[in-house]
Amino acid sequence: MAQKSKRWLLWIVVVGVLGILAVAVALEKNSGGDAIEVRIDTAALRTIVQEVSATGKIEPETEVKISSEVSGEVISVRVKEGDRVQRGQLLVRIRPDLLETQLEQFRAAVRAAEMGVEIARVEMDRSERELRRATELYDKGFLSKQEFETSKAAYDRAVGQYQSALAEKARAAASLRQAELSFSRTAIYAPMSGVVTKLNVEVGEKVVGTAQMQGTELLRIANLDTMNAIVEVNENDVVLVHIGDSAFVRVDAFRDSVLIGRVVEISHSPLQKAVGTQDEVVNFQVKIRLQSNDARLRPGMTCVADIRTARRDSVLAVPIQAVTVRYDDSAPQSQPGGTPTAKAAPQIVFVVRGDRVYKRQVRTGISDRGYIEILSGLRAGDVVVAGPYSAITQTLQDSARVRIKPSSRRSAVKNESL
Repeated sequence: MAQKSKRWLLWIVVVGVLGILAVAVALEKNSGGDAIEVRIDTAALRTIVQEVSATGKIEPETEVKISSEVSGEVISVRVKEGDRVQRGQLLVRIRPDLLETQLEQFRAAVRAAEMGVEIARVEMDRSERELRRATELYDKGFLSKQEFETSKAAYDRAVGQYQSALAEKARAAASLRQAELSFSRTAIYAPMSGVVTKLNVEVGEKVVGTAQMQGTELLRIANLDTMNAIVEVNENDVVLVHIGDSAFVRVDAFRDSVLIGRVVEISHSPLQKAVGTQDEVVNFQVKIRLQSNDARLRPGMTCVADIRTARRDSVLAVPIQAVTVRYDDSAPQSQPGGTPTAKAAPQIVFVVRGDRVYKRQVRTGISDRGYIEILSGLRAGDVVVAGPYSAITQTLQDSARVRIKPSSRRSAVKNESL
């Protein structure tokens, strides 16, 4: 009998323990122990400004590289780097090593050609007189036909030699003009007005002219009154940029000011880096004409440009991190006939209702650095999950229980009141 009483007592203890455990689980469940902690925000009307950021360098609109067409020694440099020059101003003088002697040779050749013309003219005149006398005698029958033809052939030969002498004189004169032109190019003049941005030579240096090869670059002149920011935009962003888009340019050398510009040119030729590797990058050059100038600007300075590609005023928006993409596993994986199709990947947000969240499919528009435009799927005042990122992209499911951080709730309430 005592043994039976102990057995009943044991059963009562077991049932009691199970009851206590059940109550504890229920209490924990009611207290939100299995809830996912999230941050929230409110869908509200905002102004969205879409921007594309890119880095590059400051370059003048016009920059001329000046080289010498003749080789020789630099005997005079009339400017220094940073000087402002006017079109036609003398910059550099070069003493050619061979042009002076060549010039004398060509002048002597012209004089010889002129003498040759004079000798050929005298011979032609003599042959012409002999031909006239031979013609008179031949007409009177005092001269044979063979002698007459010999005189005529001598005259024709003299005319030909005279014409050849004239051609030789013209060739010698052309060579002289070419030598004089080359000699005149030993003085280098400014082809445009601007600022000397680079000076590569000093007095006494030898330079190579472009007549032989690429030639020595003497200096550069740039028009610093019109400056551009040449930036590289990623291939995914360049489709958003259009001619005429406004831009705000910050130069690394002086971050205290922002220069306003406008897109004037978009390259169609790609700039490829690390081709054939996993780090391959394709960019496109975009030219931004700076409408506000700064005297501190120098060619080659690095800069960062924020190009405004679109703007929407008073549109419904949520934090950009609140929108995620979830692949729909229920979507068919192949079309009739076995043709594979890509999985549907709708954009969704999680809307908060009480202590639970519900998946809502949305359609988005433009975005800025913090918010994204909602075209459909939400209404102003809807409370959405804004973080953490892992919860939005992976953990949260439809009808999941959540626990809201107090700070996030206060922020959401404040936004709703605004």
